[in-house]
Amino acid sequence: MNLHVADYLVLIAYLAVIACIGLYVSRRGRSSEGYFLAGRRLPTWVVAFTLMATLIGSGTFVGHPATVYQKGMILLLGHLTLPVVLLIVSIFIIPFYRHVVKMSVYEYLGQRFGLGGRMYASIGFLADRIFDLGVTLLTTAIPLKLMTGWELHWIILSLGAFTAAYTMIGGIEAVVWTDVAQGVLLIFGAILILLRLIFATEVGPPGAVISEAWQQGRFTLGSFDLSWNSLFDTQNTTQWIFLLAFTVGWSRRYVCDQHMVQRYLIAGSDQQARRGVMVNAAMCVPIYLTFMFIGACLFGYYTLSSESGPRLADDVMPYFIVHHLPAGVIGLILAAVLAASMSSISADLNSLATVLTTDYFVNFLPSSSDKARVLFGRLMVIACGTAAAMIGLAMIPTEGASSIMERGVTIAAIISGGVLGLFNLGFLTTRATRRGCYIGIAACLLFTSWGVCTEPTHRIFDMGFNFEFNPILIGLFGHLVLFVVGYLASVMFGGHRPENVEQLTLYRLSRQ
Repeated sequence: MNLHVADYLVLIAYLAVIACIGLYVSRRGRSSEGYFLAGRRLPTWVVAFTLMATLIGSGTFVGHPATVYQKGMILLLGHLTLPVVLLIVSIFIIPFYRHVVKMSVYEYLGQRFGLGGRMYASIGFLADRIFDLGVTLLTTAIPLKLMTGWELHWIILSLGAFTAAYTMIGGIEAVVWTDVAQGVLLIFGAILILLRLIFATEVGPPGAVISEAWQQGRFTLGSFDLSWNSLFDTQNTTQWIFLLAFTVGWSRRYVCDQHMVQRYLIAGSDQQARRGVMVNAAMCVPIYLTFMFIGACLFGYYTLSSESGPRLADDVMPYFIVHHLPAGVIGLILAAVLAASMSSISADLNSLATVLTTDYFVNFLPSSSDKARVLFGRLMVIACGTAAAMIGLAMIPTEGASSIMERGVTIAAIISGGVLGLFNLGFLTTRATRRGCYIGIAACLLFTSWGVCTEPTHRIFDMGFNFEFNPILIGLFGHLVLFVVGYLASVMFGGHRPENVEQLTLYRLSRQ
């Protein structure tokens, strides 16, 4: 389908605004602290918006409706765990980080466990974020292809290049202020689509799509089976596993991932950072619910109408947009899809550059100039954007495959590498040692390698003793393996502990 002139004008206007914001604020990011932390002066509402935009990307815009359209509200309860996790983060994690690290969350693990712990966690973050960026590029390219007919490969490459360009020029402040504009556009686009579905009079009276979706089971939460056998079911993941996966996933992301912790550091004070996190929770949950509700309404719409709908679940949102929204509005929705994608991509690219600069370049070249650090950070934005584009090309879905979101949850859980277990090992106990940490890391790597090679859905080797559980549990068990083995090894074999170990644990907060 070819876009109307009005759609192109809306799209061009959106891209021009984003480019102007990036150029305008680039003047403020000349120092490394300005480029990576915006001078630590941003207010609560900006912190909340950038946290929301960092988390909610095109995977939410396209992937959440697709999952509900295909399997119902199976991810709903998992998202409702977010406010609980963020309440704990606001009380314990934010004040701790704001007084212990300067730019990178992995500085903390370096202080606690030495260079090995710092490198292991940062490498895990780099792998996880670059993979997630690839998924974001793909879930943006799919609706763009359906709306415009443009080649999928070229969309991924062009979108990655444009976002990397304004992120490289403007730094974290460009990311933050474009997040505000993009967040508003994302919310407005979602409301437009939802209203169009609810008042789709061509398939029945107002609200008919909701009733049909309910009757067809698209508001079901899935299985609540709590039996031993449910742990081995690779076809129907139960809610208990999803709840565990999401709770651990939120905790890992908001406790251990640089792209979130960096947002705590840009706030003007501890209190502003805490409030920003809780406002972010109040924004994210309704947005997730809205997109899930849209997925149910889409199922109701195509059940009631004479149309067959798309073959792939991941196409359902863009398919509806392109066939049932008027000219001009399609351009606005297209801009909203781009906003969802670019906000999370730019945030991740800046955080990846921060980690590569702080944990590698500065760590190994401590005498480097501030100008050289900013230049290196800019180059890393381009390098990471290129790597993410390659991942996006490799993840292009085929007919009959699980939705992108469902595959993404499993893969992300695996490549997390037990980092949450590593953080907890350092933060929750003073007895953990550097030697114990390294033994725990080795155990986690061995376990994860065994699990990936022998899991039941894509088994590479049959070792006789295989991982027979649902593959999502590989990543979850990895955190536990690292923590338990690391702690026991510390107790049994001893090893180095920092002299100020209590200042690097939960005890620091209890003494303040």
